[in-house]
Amino acid sequence: MNQNEFMQLVNPFKDKLFRVAKRLLVSTEEAEDATQEVLVKLWNRNETLDEYKSVEAVAMTMTKNYCLDQLKSKRAGNMRIVHNNFTDREASLQQKIEDSDTWKWVEKIMNDLPEQQKLIVQMRDIEEMEFEEMSTVLEMNEQAIRTSLSRARKVIREKMIKTHHYGIG
Repeated sequence: MNQNEFMQLVNPFKDKLFRVAKRLLVSTEEAEDATQEVLVKLWNRNETLDEYKSVEAVAMTMTKNYCLDQLKSKRAGNMRIVHNNFTDREASLQQKIEDSDTWKWVEKIMNDLPEQQKLIVQMRDIEEMEFEEMSTVLEMNEQAIRTSLSRARKVIREKMIKTHHYGIG
């Protein structure tokens, strides 16, 4: 596989790799490094990539594992998970402020979730991945992913309701 063929193969999903890395590592620079590292590893395997059913799933798994390794390392002690891709360009200023405040609460709540649940919410609700693909990437069965996603959403929902109803009735 030459360089052009490789780029055609990875271009459709390289931004998705970056978003997952950014979700896990927070830092744009760290996410760029993680994405680059995964792409280099894929390039080093370029002769065997056609053996995989889904190169994207392999790349997502590699990205997830690399990021989790970084989070576990000593230099990742000050990293946290956030998501700041949320914008509504058509909303009024008041709506934008409310949306921003709500998203900050969701981020805070997500920070309290276990790593696996954070990743599942990111992949399903942000990246809009299918359960089958998530199953391959996370090396979990689909039912376990659905259960974990349901539990994470329930925690987020309950804490958001508690936050919005604080002091009311």
